[in-house]
Amino acid sequence: MALDTWLIYLVAAIGLSLSPGPNGLLALTHGALHGARMTLWTVAGGTLGFVALIGLSMFGIGALLASSAGWLTLLKWLGGAYLVWLGVQVWRSPPIELDPAALREVGAVRGIVLFRQGLLSALTNPKALLFFVAFLPQFVDPRRDLVLQFAVMAGTFAAIEIATEVFIAAGAQRLRPWLERVGRRFNQACGGLFVLIGAALPLRG
Repeated sequence: MALDTWLIYLVAAIGLSLSPGPNGLLALTHGALHGARMTLWTVAGGTLGFVALIGLSMFGIGALLASSAGWLTLLKWLGGAYLVWLGVQVWRSPPIELDPAALREVGAVRGIVLFRQGLLSALTNPKALLFFVAFLPQFVDPRRDLVLQFAVMAGTFAAIEIATEVFIAAGAQRLRPWLERVGRRFNQACGGLFVLIGAALPLRG
């Protein structure tokens, strides 16, 4: 992957990790309920789930490329349209909030339970798979090795997702008032980023 392409991917992946979603909410909730250390199990499960979805998306794209390189152009345009639509949805979404009822139900929990919840939260979210199917073709270079590109993209996203969710979990209590105060404007910033990516990237060579 060319350096300039990777840098654009890095910015886009940071925007994805910071945008509202089930795993961010889960990290926030588990951080408040069980503490940052226990929430590492949640983060690990969610990250593994996202890496699996990236693998499914990329090697599915690879199978299409094997039959016709024209599929990549079609995927880029369809994916760009989806990213614009998703950006509008993120822009309009309410800020993340902790469920007060959940905070009253704190109890002992095993790490493997949190891991499973994080994993299933990622794997059972159809929007995540749709996002990666739309997102990754913008960065795939059919002239380069697909396995190496998967390693770079999945590794980059995993590192960003871990850092983001650990930060959210560690600052869960302190982030709550901030989210209530500026959460909607933050969502609008993330949504605007997706719209820009969706509109601009399919036009790249």
